[in-house]
Amino acid sequence: MLAKTLTAALTLALTTGAATAQCGGDFGQFVRGLKDEAVANGHAPATVDRFFAGVRHDPAVIKADRAQGVFQLDFTTFARRLISQNRVQTGQKKAQQFADTFARIERDYGVPRGILLAFWAFETDYGAFQGDFNTANALVTLAHDCRRPDLFRPQVMAALELYAHGDFDPATTTGAWAGEIGMVQMLPRDILENGVDGDGDGHVRLKTSAPDALMSGANMLRSLGWRPNEPWLQEVAVPANFDWSKSGLDHQMNAGDWQAAGVAPRSGQMLRPDLPASLVLPQGRGGPAFLIYPNYRVLFEWNQSFVYVLTAAYFATRLEGGPVFDAGSPAPGLSGNEMKQLQQKLVAQGYDVGKVDGILGEKTREAVQQLQLKLGLPADAWPTRDLLNRL
Repeated sequence: MLAKTLTAALTLALTTGAATAQCGGDFGQFVRGLKDEAVANGHAPATVDRFFAGVRHDPAVIKADRAQGVFQLDFTTFARRLISQNRVQTGQKKAQQFADTFARIERDYGVPRGILLAFWAFETDYGAFQGDFNTANALVTLAHDCRRPDLFRPQVMAALELYAHGDFDPATTTGAWAGEIGMVQMLPRDILENGVDGDGDGHVRLKTSAPDALMSGANMLRSLGWRPNEPWLQEVAVPANFDWSKSGLDHQMNAGDWQAAGVAPRSGQMLRPDLPASLVLPQGRGGPAFLIYPNYRVLFEWNQSFVYVLTAAYFATRLEGGPVFDAGSPAPGLSGNEMKQLQQKLVAQGYDVGKVDGILGEKTREAVQQLQLKLGLPADAWPTRDLLNRL
């Protein structure tokens, strides 16, 4: 494993000065600061010069960072957009093609193939579209931008470490606009810490080797707390007279207790009655309903979008033979602009919604649920135009 050979260098490279790093200002001067930091961290000046020689600011990266409107879609629309019959069939073929790799993963890491296939599908369409942004430029541009420099400056140093080890070319390595690389889109620091040489060629090549990419992804999920031989999500049916205020990620009890309260598996049996679970209603009491288990929460470390994670978790069940979810008849949701208006009004009344961005994230859901309780409405955390009008 690559991470084992780089632990000491990684610790030095990623901790020195990262938390207090400056951002913004003249880009050339900013790059010189990165180079000084890299040399201070023990890299040879000649190596540092070669790595940063062609780095350029990329305005397209900033534009992409500011335009993530897809996450404003509701769960059903988002899921139907991402999950096509072709993706289901291709996932089944990939499961057969790399059956030995998935068997190793399930044995050594305890991560089921459905989870990895789902992220492989959504991130790069099973490796077909891995992104064409120059990764070095993307990382340095985002480190220079003052929105999230504490996230991306360490990633620049991690990419430099990969370069020094022969596993990154700043001139030719490409990927997503946010610096993720390869078939399952991992950031350089994650590759350093969790990269696995799955095909035994002595390198971790996430762009060209499916075994490397899949085993590295599994290793990362295990390091984030994935629990072997446990479920992650189960579709359920909820009685109409249920106490909806018990729904949401911040409410939890054993799955068996949910069942005793009237929550029933939509098909089959309750997967693990002994495990803690939360009831998730992505579109309120009229829409789909899921119980999520502890492993589901691990997926938020891969992607922090509620709708993305729920869709990936559901798609993983489909790829392992689960049924199509029941979309129900949810009340119409809010547009992006209406969601921003709602968030602004909630903030004005003292609620914490996180960022006012038009995206129905977990904090906004919790604020909506609190407001619904205050107004004596069914507290299912689903904002409607009626709720917006009441504000």
